Amino acid sequence: MHARRSPLSVPGSSERMLEKAVGLEVDEVVADLEDAVAPEAKEAAREVVASFLEQRVSPAPAIAVRVNTLGGPWGERDIVEVVSRAGPRIGSLVLPKVERAEDISVVDRLLEKLGSGAEGVAIQALIETAAGLLRVGEIAAASTRLEALILGYADLAASLGRTPAASAPESWLYAQETVLIAARSYGLQAIDGPYLEIRDEAGLRRRVAHARALGFDGKWAVHPEQLAIINLEFTPQPEELSRAHAILETLRTAEGRGAVEFEGAMIDEASRKQALEMVARARAAGLEEVSG
Repeated sequence: MHARRSPLSVPGSSERMLEKAVGLEVDEVVADLEDAVAPEAKEAAREVVASFLEQRVSPAPAIAVRVNTLGGPWGERDIVEVVSRAGPRIGSLVLPKVERAEDISVVDRLLEKLGSGAEGVAIQALIETAAGLLRVGEIAAASTRLEALILGYADLAASLGRTPAASAPESWLYAQETVLIAARSYGLQAIDGPYLEIRDEAGLRRRVAHARALGFDGKWAVHPEQLAIINLEFTPQPEELSRAHAILETLRTAEGRGAVEFEGAMIDEASRKQALEMVARARAAGLEEVSG
């Protein structure tokens, strides 16, 4: 599973924006056929995305496609047409407003029907309604294709009846931890939703630091200027990686002791797991390991 430090959402209706996005420092480009596309432009946007994917040669960055809901008039056609034409070039499908395990299972069965071209297509689930948040544990267990849970704030705020004033990171702590726990319980990535105030750099920094401290793997971006801040926070720094390797080496040479002193503090098996997680994040981000 590749890193998703900063998935960048791009309107699927704009080939120019898609071409620009794949040249940026981004782990994943999300071609959006849902919220970023007006109803009258849905059919044309699907054609733009399918054609763009058919012509792709480079495997990096990964391309995800956010389709429309299957309960509407466009969702199933989004999946069938895009996957049929460019399945091997699609990293994953992002399913919006997932509310129950069956929403994932339906897409799983549809992909199975599409045959070998859909074999490598993974699924990501957007949790952005009260019902989805309530059942997120069931959703996380719904399919082996599922790779990530994404917390979507705008639609979730509307679903909960929250006002725009309820925007502080701490006001979303229950939703964040609920999604994070479900993801970790089933070996999935947990991706924090986007910060829509694209000119508020200080606000973005606070929210990115908050999500990283909680344990999220990345945060959606909705503008290229957000990428540098997000990537920096979710990429292990050299000193962090050096310390992780030093902890692993100290425990390896501890001669059977369960807990030992390291830099004035006690470390143990839990410390080893945290260090291994840091090393795994570095590998996923394509960094060279730093020896202790």
